[in-house]
Amino acid sequence: MAQSADVYIGVDIGGTKVAAGLVNQQGKILDKTRTPMQARGTAEEALWCVRTAIDAISVEHPEVKVRGIGLISPGPVDPQTGMVLNPSNLPCWHNYPLADKIRKAYDLPTHVHNDANAAGLAEALWGAGAGYKCMFYATLGTGVGTAITYNAQLYLGRTGAAGEGGHMSIDYRGVRCRCGKAGCIETFAAGWAIAARAQEKLAREATRGQRIVELAGGKIEKVTSETLAKAWEEGDPLATEMLRETADILAVWFGNVVDLLEPDVIVVGGGLSGLMSKWFDRIASQLPFWSVNARCGEIPFAEAKYRADSGIAGAAALCISRALL
Repeated sequence: MAQSADVYIGVDIGGTKVAAGLVNQQGKILDKTRTPMQARGTAEEALWCVRTAIDAISVEHPEVKVRGIGLISPGPVDPQTGMVLNPSNLPCWHNYPLADKIRKAYDLPTHVHNDANAAGLAEALWGAGAGYKCMFYATLGTGVGTAITYNAQLYLGRTGAAGEGGHMSIDYRGVRCRCGKAGCIETFAAGWAIAARAQEKLAREATRGQRIVELAGGKIEKVTSETLAKAWEEGDPLATEMLRETADILAVWFGNVVDLLEPDVIVVGGGLSGLMSKWFDRIASQLPFWSVNARCGEIPFAEAKYRADSGIAGAAALCISRALL
């Protein structure tokens, strides 16, 4: 690898793994590694896991000059202090000063944020949102996360807690979300929510979704969003109905977003982005019914550039964004 003075380490911390990569100023991931995470041990054992990943990628490339380290962690996170507060799938850390710990260990500028905001920032800098003034980013997967960027900088609000669009309620009488509110878009459009609706419908009319049940090994309770995607590709009518319904629900939500923000582009990432991108035309066609903005149809939908590597790219983007301020 050629020597570079503009290389950053991006670290993606999850409940079972830590992924780390070298990212240049153009958003290219030069190399990456993956090590285990001990999420249920002590705070210092978890820190050791993170340092192991950072050291592994650094040792492999002694020729580069690292300018900073960015880390993303499951939320809630305080980006202003670099504190990991109390994420449910990282019980090892409670009000843990992760940024300070890494900064002191490596004597490098260090930034910590949550995954959706960081991934959105990477898209604004180098991905599908590059070149747009205002971007709304949504990640659809096991949850629904969002980010708002303006001039390739995150909008975080007064305390750093802004941009939680996944917890906008679209039905105050709806299912109770893990956040405590009712009817959040996450309870409709996350992978588990789509699967739950399909399971309920299959329990009433399994014959129409026969292929879905077959793909789930004959067990309705084993149906997932991935099962639906495969059945839809094979032409199953109930799978088509469920995904169409999900697209229409997303149109309600995006209509609210457009009326509030009027972004220049809507970028969709996450594990379900490949599937839902096939429904962008449907969502766009429904948008005028859910937005008072007469020009809402001019706002493009785009699939995110970074997929599995959004965490590494996003973490590094935290450093680049600060460097550009």
